[in-house]
Amino acid sequence: MKTEVAIIGGGPSGLLLSQLLNQAGVATVVLERATRDHVLSRIRAGVLEAGTVEMLREAGVGDRMAREGIPHEGCYLTDDDLMVHIDFKELTGSSVMVYGQTEVTADLYNAQDALGATIIHGVEEVVIHDADTDAPYVEYSLDGARKRLDCTYVAGCDGFHGVSRKTIPEAKRREFERVYPFGWLGILSRTKPAHEELIYANSSNGFALASMRSETLSRYYVQVPLTDKVEDWSDERFWTTLKSCLPSEVAEKIETGPSIEKSIAPLRSFVSEPLRWGRLFLVGDAAHIVPPTGAKGLNLAVSDVHYLYQALIDALKKGDTTGIDAYSERALLRIWKAMRFSWQMTTMLHQFDGEDSFAAQMRKATLRHLSQSETARRDLAENYIGLPF
Repeated sequence: MKTEVAIIGGGPSGLLLSQLLNQAGVATVVLERATRDHVLSRIRAGVLEAGTVEMLREAGVGDRMAREGIPHEGCYLTDDDLMVHIDFKELTGSSVMVYGQTEVTADLYNAQDALGATIIHGVEEVVIHDADTDAPYVEYSLDGARKRLDCTYVAGCDGFHGVSRKTIPEAKRREFERVYPFGWLGILSRTKPAHEELIYANSSNGFALASMRSETLSRYYVQVPLTDKVEDWSDERFWTTLKSCLPSEVAEKIETGPSIEKSIAPLRSFVSEPLRWGRLFLVGDAAHIVPPTGAKGLNLAVSDVHYLYQALIDALKKGDTTGIDAYSERALLRIWKAMRFSWQMTTMLHQFDGEDSFAAQMRKATLRHLSQSETARRDLAENYIGLPF
């Protein structure tokens, strides 16, 4: 097979890149290890920045999001019973959209099918060859047979554990990492959300997040040690812990019910530089991981796509390589700003093992400063809704 852009990974970033390129007449082939059903079963983040919303509309996949997504004009940060409202609309003139990543992926699959794009599932043993030459190609196994895909460029959208980043020689890349000593235990439940806005709770009993996927589907998280297992947490224990972290006026009214999904996600900050080696480009989790605290994971992947897709179109249609030459530097500038915000939110909202009493007082002081300073609230709001591309 031959194509212009080989895309490794059929998650939302790979599908969005393929969609935008195909709309512009650039041929792509998407290679995905998992089945489509498995990809669509993944429970992931659901807060979309304003720029992500615009990108999805540009890709022609914004109609269902407009009908079913829930616009959010703010969020709450709490410390026991103190609730500080961050009014995105008032402070920035913009807002975010709550719309699950699973739904985004489904919309992109449908759009790709309508365009007749090529998506190959079930591929194994992917190897990227000659990425530092003018003739890269990708080999993979499918149904026991070895296949070859020749291409002009390769986009690595295959996540943290994929082959794309590892294809770049160790001597050519630098990696930065911060591993946090806790995780998030998350559940999904068919219950009415605790509040009309998201609540980030930093309480004396630990961190919790009250989020949602729809008006009847709630997503909740509590901070847990990395040694905990899902089996350690019954639904009853989860609800008791969640209520103990939320302000009493919210906890008293919260609707509980059986969990329909339960998992523990470790928290880490990770960046690998550069995002380009020859004709190979890293996108999304293949290059960077952020803690979920600032809701930046999917949104950062979309911003990578923003910088890359037009650059590839210019290179392939006009012979102009200015965009692809600048891709890594431009994307990394925004990545590191998002890393700072996610790190700041994580530090502000979580208890750390072995911390002294000073740390807890700093968290309280930070929240009280936010409650009294419009400038501080505006800074948080600008970062939360997404910095400009």
